[in-house]
Amino acid sequence: MSEDEPEIILSELDDEELTLQMHDDLYDGMKEEIEEGTNILLGRGWEPYRVLTEALVGGMKIVGDDFRDGILFVPEVLLAANAMKSGMKILKPLLAETGAPRMGKMVIGTVKGDIHDIGKNLVSMMMEGAGFEVVDLGINNPVEDYLAALVKEDADILGMSALLTTTMPYMKVVIDTMVEQGIRDDYVILVGGAPLNEEFGKAIGADAYCRDAAVAVETAKEFMARKHNQMAAG
Repeated sequence: MSEDEPEIILSELDDEELTLQMHDDLYDGMKEEIEEGTNILLGRGWEPYRVLTEALVGGMKIVGDDFRDGILFVPEVLLAANAMKSGMKILKPLLAETGAPRMGKMVIGTVKGDIHDIGKNLVSMMMEGAGFEVVDLGINNPVEDYLAALVKEDADILGMSALLTTTMPYMKVVIDTMVEQGIRDDYVILVGGAPLNEEFGKAIGADAYCRDAAVAVETAKEFMARKHNQMAAG
């Protein structure tokens, strides 16, 4: 900010201006401003779910679109996602109390033998930014860890990532085990990582291959919308 620009006092902005300002602050990864903005809107009587969707998710959608289009890069997205997290910290307990509608819950982790996690971390943050609950299992996950977490967390989506061609086949081990146990169709399975492609995703029986974090979010949203529609119709 140049010295000529007047300092923006968040509490003096009306709701609409404040929401737009929070989109800008998220974009710039400004953690304290996001916390302050979140508290101001709550103080004005906004429902926690409304703050989440309009101020935070709305802002992260812009970040996600610009990341997809090559305008923003990983470091900036991580900063924005970090700022989003600070707002989420305030909202999470309130959302739980109000029983806000849930987008869906994802269990994600890097497969056994693979310790690369930058891509996975980015997907986790972008998914949280889109309003999903995310349980991150970290790196080097054997099939048992994935399956235990899916059941324990009552998850909707399983996300697996691999950066090595040698660890890619382990994804099939996980999916085959789920088929054997008769639980494959209970979950949406998304896979990603640099050496993967769409053909590989199809060949191992995943629901979709996601080439980056922005695509993962869009794909997860589509599958969850379909699931909600089926439940409504059923």
